[in-house]
Amino acid sequence: MQTTTRVAVIGGGVVGASVLYHLTKLGWSDVMLLERSELTSGSTWHAAGGFHTLNGDTNMAALQGYTIRLYKELEEITGLSCGLHHVGGVTLADNQDRFDMLLAERAKHRFMGMETEIVGPEEIRRIAPVTNTDGIIGALYDPLDGHLDPSGTTHAYAKAARMGGATIETHCMVRETNQRADGTWDVVTDNGTIHAEHVVNAGGLWAREVGKMAGIYFPLHPMEHQYLVTEDVPMIVEMTAGGNEHPHVMDPAGESYLRQEGRGLCIGFYEQPCRPWAVDGTSWEFGQDLLPNDFDKIEQSIDFAYKRFPDLERAGVKSVIHGPFTFAPDGNPLVGPVPGVRNYWSACGVMAGFSQGGGVGLMLAQWMIEGEPERDTMAMDVARFGDWISPGYTLPKVIENYQKRFSVAYPNEELPAARPNRTTPMYDIFTGMGAVWGQQYGLEVANYFAKGNEPTYETPSFRRSDAFEATAREVQAVRNGVGINEVQNFGKYSVTGPRARAWLNRIMAGRVPTPGRLSLTPMLSPKGKLIGDFTMSCLSETEFQLTASYGAQAFHWRWFLQHLEDGMHIENISDRRTGFQVAGPRARDVLAACTRADIGNMRFLDLRRLTVGMTDCIVQRVSYTGDLGYEIYCDATGQRTLWHTLWAAGQPLGMVPFGMRAMMSLRLDRFFGSWMAEFSPDYTAAETGLDRFISFKKNDAFIGRAAAEAERATGPARRLVSFEVDADDADVQGYEPIWLDGAVVGFCTSGGYSHHAGKSVAFGFLPSDRVAEAPDVAIEILGQMRPARVITRPLFDPDGARMRG
Repeated sequence: MQTTTRVAVIGGGVVGASVLYHLTKLGWSDVMLLERSELTSGSTWHAAGGFHTLNGDTNMAALQGYTIRLYKELEEITGLSCGLHHVGGVTLADNQDRFDMLLAERAKHRFMGMETEIVGPEEIRRIAPVTNTDGIIGALYDPLDGHLDPSGTTHAYAKAARMGGATIETHCMVRETNQRADGTWDVVTDNGTIHAEHVVNAGGLWAREVGKMAGIYFPLHPMEHQYLVTEDVPMIVEMTAGGNEHPHVMDPAGESYLRQEGRGLCIGFYEQPCRPWAVDGTSWEFGQDLLPNDFDKIEQSIDFAYKRFPDLERAGVKSVIHGPFTFAPDGNPLVGPVPGVRNYWSACGVMAGFSQGGGVGLMLAQWMIEGEPERDTMAMDVARFGDWISPGYTLPKVIENYQKRFSVAYPNEELPAARPNRTTPMYDIFTGMGAVWGQQYGLEVANYFAKGNEPTYETPSFRRSDAFEATAREVQAVRNGVGINEVQNFGKYSVTGPRARAWLNRIMAGRVPTPGRLSLTPMLSPKGKLIGDFTMSCLSETEFQLTASYGAQAFHWRWFLQHLEDGMHIENISDRRTGFQVAGPRARDVLAACTRADIGNMRFLDLRRLTVGMTDCIVQRVSYTGDLGYEIYCDATGQRTLWHTLWAAGQPLGMVPFGMRAMMSLRLDRFFGSWMAEFSPDYTAAETGLDRFISFKKNDAFIGRAAAEAERATGPARRLVSFEVDADDADVQGYEPIWLDGAVVGFCTSGGYSHHAGKSVAFGFLPSDRVAEAPDVAIEILGQMRPARVITRPLFDPDGARMRG
């Protein structure tokens, strides 16, 4: 066995084999895979082998499409069969909410170029005759759906990798992973020690145990999963004799998926009385094993399936497959460089390995070899979870995700499991004021404040929810008087030291402010893609505060650590420094009543250290509401005292608390973009308009400068624009297609209702050469073409007089 390698991939399931193949495909041949038993041991060998493209995240859907198209390429490269059956599939909707979800997904597929379509009950019976369509409104049909041979596919990946120079060692169990001072790794196996530059954890059921060897906790958990294969079914026998194969049927109401298997049927369930497996760790002795049959937990699911698919009830059961596979808390994979650990990569939690494994392998290989993947991977980035996550949190969230595998995914839904988990000092005070809570990055965040008999739970919906009136009330309170909310949901970082300014000039594309001032800046990747949009605050020549999205903390922290320099120091102070935002035309009056300092000459984008009441604070003249406003930061231990000071001063002026629903409406008035909507690693600064904050005059070779200058010279191919939409009872959520002259020319990034202007607003991308000719377009919302118009003048304070005055 070789003793050195560039990459050691631990785990021989379909995901590990895909990572290995894609590393060779992109040019790294000195790579090896280590498998403790045989390839496919664990979850891969007993998988049902289905694949589909349907996914609420468009990038995940695109990667699933890539995975499916890859299989024929693998067969051509290796001469091995993946056992492909491209039979198509329908996802059923038995109520309006489910149908709304399918309409929203179909709309996304239009601009992605996917050939899905909405079909009615009659067409469903023609496509999938085994289905009883009583009570069915319609379905989404996808011609790419199908199934394959799990073992054959994994071995095809492995052979293609070997052909590219990779080495595969089976019956080679990893015992330890020890990092050297230079960042490389000693991978200790029972066959000897391998010195590797990089380690990839593709451990599947054992990913937790493999991670523990390096002192890393991976938030995932195995769940028991069961599917049945029937004896011959007469309808299927007849179809097969005619040279046809029955398509897949996903029945969310019955929490089941069904496909043809030979001359019978295969049906699996995501049952409510589900069971986690190996709660305290996966035994190393487990391998190509199954769990005992457990019909009790799927009894209700089977009864429902008999009604939806009557032929099942008349067919005998030929075999039962009951085995474990792993989930992350939100059901998406854990992929990418592990924050804070050099040269350690994750390829774990891929519960839909035959839908996602190819895309996971491609993205990870691009990340390792080229420095960044070709598309935004935040939905599966291992950095979407932070150090706060624990096994005690992961387990109930994984159970919840399993149970909701086929549930409607609403854009405004707040899932209840493992909550509240992390709270600020304001949690009980805000709860007493009627706060209706959401969560971000595990933290409870007030969405809005209910009054009187208003519901204290927002009903999930694709349409305007029962939070509409409360949100309108809070928006008007801010625009007409003064509102207050927490600034806890910003990520905050302290950058200090004699080299701090120089480092910021390199890592940030914008101008670094002078003492007492702040500036807005994009942070770019080497390819010019957006890594973040930040506020930089200069407290002194050697002390700066950075603020950005709270939910992107681990993502940004990993980037900072990768680019550290001598002579500067950075700390994540997101939970140590907190405070409030005070916004509205009376905001200055509130602050003036709380401090002895003269704030009358405090300009827009100024910052000062002030004592507010009894609390020492950093006060910044800026507001995401687009109104006159201040961000007031203090130590977390003083937040409650600061609250009482501001609240007492604000009551004579009519101050009200406002939440994130109001914030996201207020930002529409000024066309302010949002991280992971208008701004994400899929887009560049020039496309989104953030290039206006790039300092091309500074002499520093900031990261991404060459790419940004090249795009500046040619102009971006697409531009972010704003629309007023003639909406009905549903507003843009994101990824709705934009139509012009009967064709899809762009897509929306986000939208909502401006309660100040009384209009539905959307943001979206159009080709640069079509913006001028596209004052009137149509945006497809839940299957309806809604007229929309490009607007260029902000709906509130268009010249910025109130915000800057």
